[in-house]
Amino acid sequence: MRATSPDGPAPGHTPLPALSVPPDKVADMGQVVVIGAGMGAMAAAARLAVAGHRVAVYERTETYGGAVRRFERDGFGFDTGPGLLTLPAVYRDLFLKTGKEPLESVVELVQVDPSSRHVFADDSEVSLPNASRAGVVTALDEALGQGAGARWGDFLVRAREAWDRTRRPLLEEPLWPDWSVLAEREPYPSVPHKKLLRTRRAGTLAEVGAWELRDDRLTALLESHALAYGLDPRVTPASASVLPYMEHAFGTWYVRGGIRELARAVYDRCVARRVEFHFGAEVTGVLEKDGRAAGVELSDGAVAEADFVVAGVAPAVLDRAVQRPTVRAEGAVPAGRTAASRLTVLLALRGARPEGAAHRTVVHARDRATELERLFGADPGAATGLTVTVLRPDDPALVPDAGHEAITLTAAVPAHSAQDRAEDMITVAERALPGLRDRILWREVRTPADITEATGAEGGAVPAPALAAGDGALLHPANDTAVPGLFTVGGWSHPGGGLPHAGMSGALVAGLIVEGPEFRGSQ
Repeated sequence: MRATSPDGPAPGHTPLPALSVPPDKVADMGQVVVIGAGMGAMAAAARLAVAGHRVAVYERTETYGGAVRRFERDGFGFDTGPGLLTLPAVYRDLFLKTGKEPLESVVELVQVDPSSRHVFADDSEVSLPNASRAGVVTALDEALGQGAGARWGDFLVRAREAWDRTRRPLLEEPLWPDWSVLAEREPYPSVPHKKLLRTRRAGTLAEVGAWELRDDRLTALLESHALAYGLDPRVTPASASVLPYMEHAFGTWYVRGGIRELARAVYDRCVARRVEFHFGAEVTGVLEKDGRAAGVELSDGAVAEADFVVAGVAPAVLDRAVQRPTVRAEGAVPAGRTAASRLTVLLALRGARPEGAAHRTVVHARDRATELERLFGADPGAATGLTVTVLRPDDPALVPDAGHEAITLTAAVPAHSAQDRAEDMITVAERALPGLRDRILWREVRTPADITEATGAEGGAVPAPALAAGDGALLHPANDTAVPGLFTVGGWSHPGGGLPHAGMSGALVAGLIVEGPEFRGSQ
């Protein structure tokens, strides 16, 4: 075991849950063992340390951050996990609550503008300004024709209503014991649609696109937010409208130096709060005593005792460690749909980044049906069935000099996929970046197997954010478990995947441990 990371030792909206320690609980502060050093796990560790607990983190790999990693070669640097941040208020809250220090004092946040450029199947394109409804409406009207902007703007108004109805139960509160209310009730206020003398309302994202947006390009814009998480828009509930709304309302942000710098800052904050880190330390068992979690056993036979255990690992990893079901019977949400993974291609390019190039470009598939079959059917499909996201940050820290550029391509792929689609992805990206292939010095490919290595998730699966409706298929298990004293944190537990959700899971778990089961989140 090592107590330092190879990356080096420590060098928007409503308020989120604060931790207050009731006087009668001060004496209960004790030892907490955290399994894994992902973003949610570190967020919980920092909050618990500030609340007075002694916290030790045991991480199987040699570094922190979970999926938030960096690849470096020949002076180039790349994020190999998330490349952009939405809802930065989650991490602002974390740094204020764990040290009364602004997030901006430890990382440089840059608002990305335009928020995104989209190249559609017919090669029409649009650049959408960041966090400006009027600007987006104007841009869509000019690019796609009069009326397109108004339809998207009206959709965002309805999406805001869905956000307002679900924000607290899906982000700021522990999962309700009667979670089935969230599963059954569709929060998105669909527009009535008449067809063959029947009035229907959109219940899926695909129906919102077909009945309310009424433009294949707007539908592609909407569905791309689901496809990025490997969600099939044909069955994903309309409540997923909150995904594009979050970007619109709270903006899209880049962390100078890459999102890995955010992971570094959270790690540093944990170290400053005297959280102990042990790297290369694989937890193989969760110990129980008197019917509750009492510590962990490591692969080398060592034992770390604890009053509480927080597991920030994939479900299969935790199941092997506990050797019995951990989900509370009354909190057992449905198993959900099979998660997808991501294929990432890192490109080191000769030639400077063009002035004014968009930070993020989404190149939509030529053929929607082929793409859906590739992801959710039996046929892996061809290049026409790929939506590729191109990230090209304007960041001198990521290139050896001004005469080079670092670009990242990502696409959703089925979990367990071993197919190398890098050439297809480059072909798709060239629709937005002509001549891209001629500029490539070298490339690196990150497959689902690499995600498994970093996170332990079977097949390299990437968890989606929790969403309401859909019979609960996109909810995640509660953070407290059937084993008293054992809690789960991170993307595979409530409130699901994504950087903001990971940060919130840390706040919820810390609240449940410090304040007990009566903790209800922010007030």
